[in-house]
Amino acid sequence: MRAVQYTRFGPPEVLRVNDLPTPQPGPGEVLVEVRAASVDAGELAFRAGKLRRISRARFPRGVGSDFAGRVAAVGSGVHAWSVGEEVWGLMPHFTFGAIAEYVTVPEQRLARAPKNLRLPEAAALPVSGTTAMTALTDKAGLSSGERLLVRGATGGVGSIAVQLGKALGAHVTALAGARNLAWVTELGADVALDYRTARPQDLGHFDVILDVVGTDLGAYRARLSQRGRMVALAFDQDRILTSMATAGLRAALSPRRMKLFSNNPSPARIAELTASAEAGIIRPAIDTVYPITGIAEAHRRLEAGGVRGKLVIDLQR
Repeated sequence: MRAVQYTRFGPPEVLRVNDLPTPQPGPGEVLVEVRAASVDAGELAFRAGKLRRISRARFPRGVGSDFAGRVAAVGSGVHAWSVGEEVWGLMPHFTFGAIAEYVTVPEQRLARAPKNLRLPEAAALPVSGTTAMTALTDKAGLSSGERLLVRGATGGVGSIAVQLGKALGAHVTALAGARNLAWVTELGADVALDYRTARPQDLGHFDVILDVVGTDLGAYRARLSQRGRMVALAFDQDRILTSMATAGLRAALSPRRMKLFSNNPSPARIAELTASAEAGIIRPAIDTVYPITGIAEAHRRLEAGGVRGKLVIDLQR
């Protein structure tokens, strides 16, 4: 099978498409023939080596965290899935390798793929969708009528958060690039502002702030209402370890107002995402679909910024 790997830290050019043996499912595992997988912006720092001090995975390393495809085989003890079923899911927590023609995952990392989405569309949602759902419901406890600020509203998680926030009854303010303001308004934002010109101190106050940018967290945290909550999902890429430590300290000192988490959804959350997609509560936002040979270009696009929603790798292109 073909799979994307890298054997050293570096720029997007370190990514290679390699031929590997097709894995076999062990007990409790499912082998999925991957139709499509999304490109996760959170992996850029891992590939570049910015997190080498806290990442212990050995080379060669795979890339990709979520996928959509069909069950190809099941291991012993698996009774919930049958060969041929369309599924979507996530790799085990803190492991990568979804951008491959086949993956093996524990059966708990899968859910039925939404019937109203084609598999290449569905591949854009598992990581972004479960992250946004956990952030706004479990961590922030967003309620109808509250004011929500989504910072980084154009990206994979941000674009879902705008949709979900509106569905939950919040008044949604979205910060995005000037050319994307009409687009995030179509997603459901009540107010869309250019992040380059909208100063934090001019934004008013919010009950919940979802930050997918990672810079100037203190300035935006000051925009919280008296009972406001901030969920920080990104860190400053230019000083990522310091940024992580600072955010962690703030969360430890003020856990009610500052929320951090690493997305590790339960089977119920993945199934809930299926139901939300089929109900039309959230829909995938896909910027570009690449063949597997376009993985380096996809990483370059993400590093350049301005991507609308997700980049997807179609394994059959």
